[in-house]
Amino acid sequence: MNTFDADRDLVLDREVPVPVSHLWTGWTDPTTLMKWFCPLPFLTIECDIDLRPGGAFRTVMQSPEGETFDNLGCFLEVVPESRLVWTSALGPDFRPLDLKPVTADGPPSFHFTCELTFTATPTGSRYHARGLHTSVEDRAAHEAMGFTDGWGAALNQLVALWKP
Repeated sequence: MNTFDADRDLVLDREVPVPVSHLWTGWTDPTTLMKWFCPLPFLTIECDIDLRPGGAFRTVMQSPEGETFDNLGCFLEVVPESRLVWTSALGPDFRPLDLKPVTADGPPSFHFTCELTFTATPTGSRYHARGLHTSVEDRAAHEAMGFTDGWGAALNQLVALWKP
């Protein structure tokens, strides 16, 4: 695990009332991931997961207006029901990816690495997600896109999949 860098990292750390196995399934089963991954009203309409270091992690998100965002990444580390690390800087088999061109009305273009850890607690699980960015500017852009609220809302949707 890398040392936390307050200038370049974003963190979502919460205890949730579901077992680690549910969080793991939510992140590693494409059908399950598509049910929660984007904060509503955005949707995840496609998902490909090759769960191994060097394997593809691909999602296609759709805005309420119908615009789609195809995101390709690569798993760096897979420790079942404990740790999952992926990056948008690399594609399948660790091939470097180009940055998407920035458009006037599009989202900022940057790469980041997502480090997820899941730890059992007496009442459920500790969910720790950290976004590692190249620069202070990339972190700020990701934060401005709604990292905290968006990733928090998506986590709520993941937890809700298993609530009665």
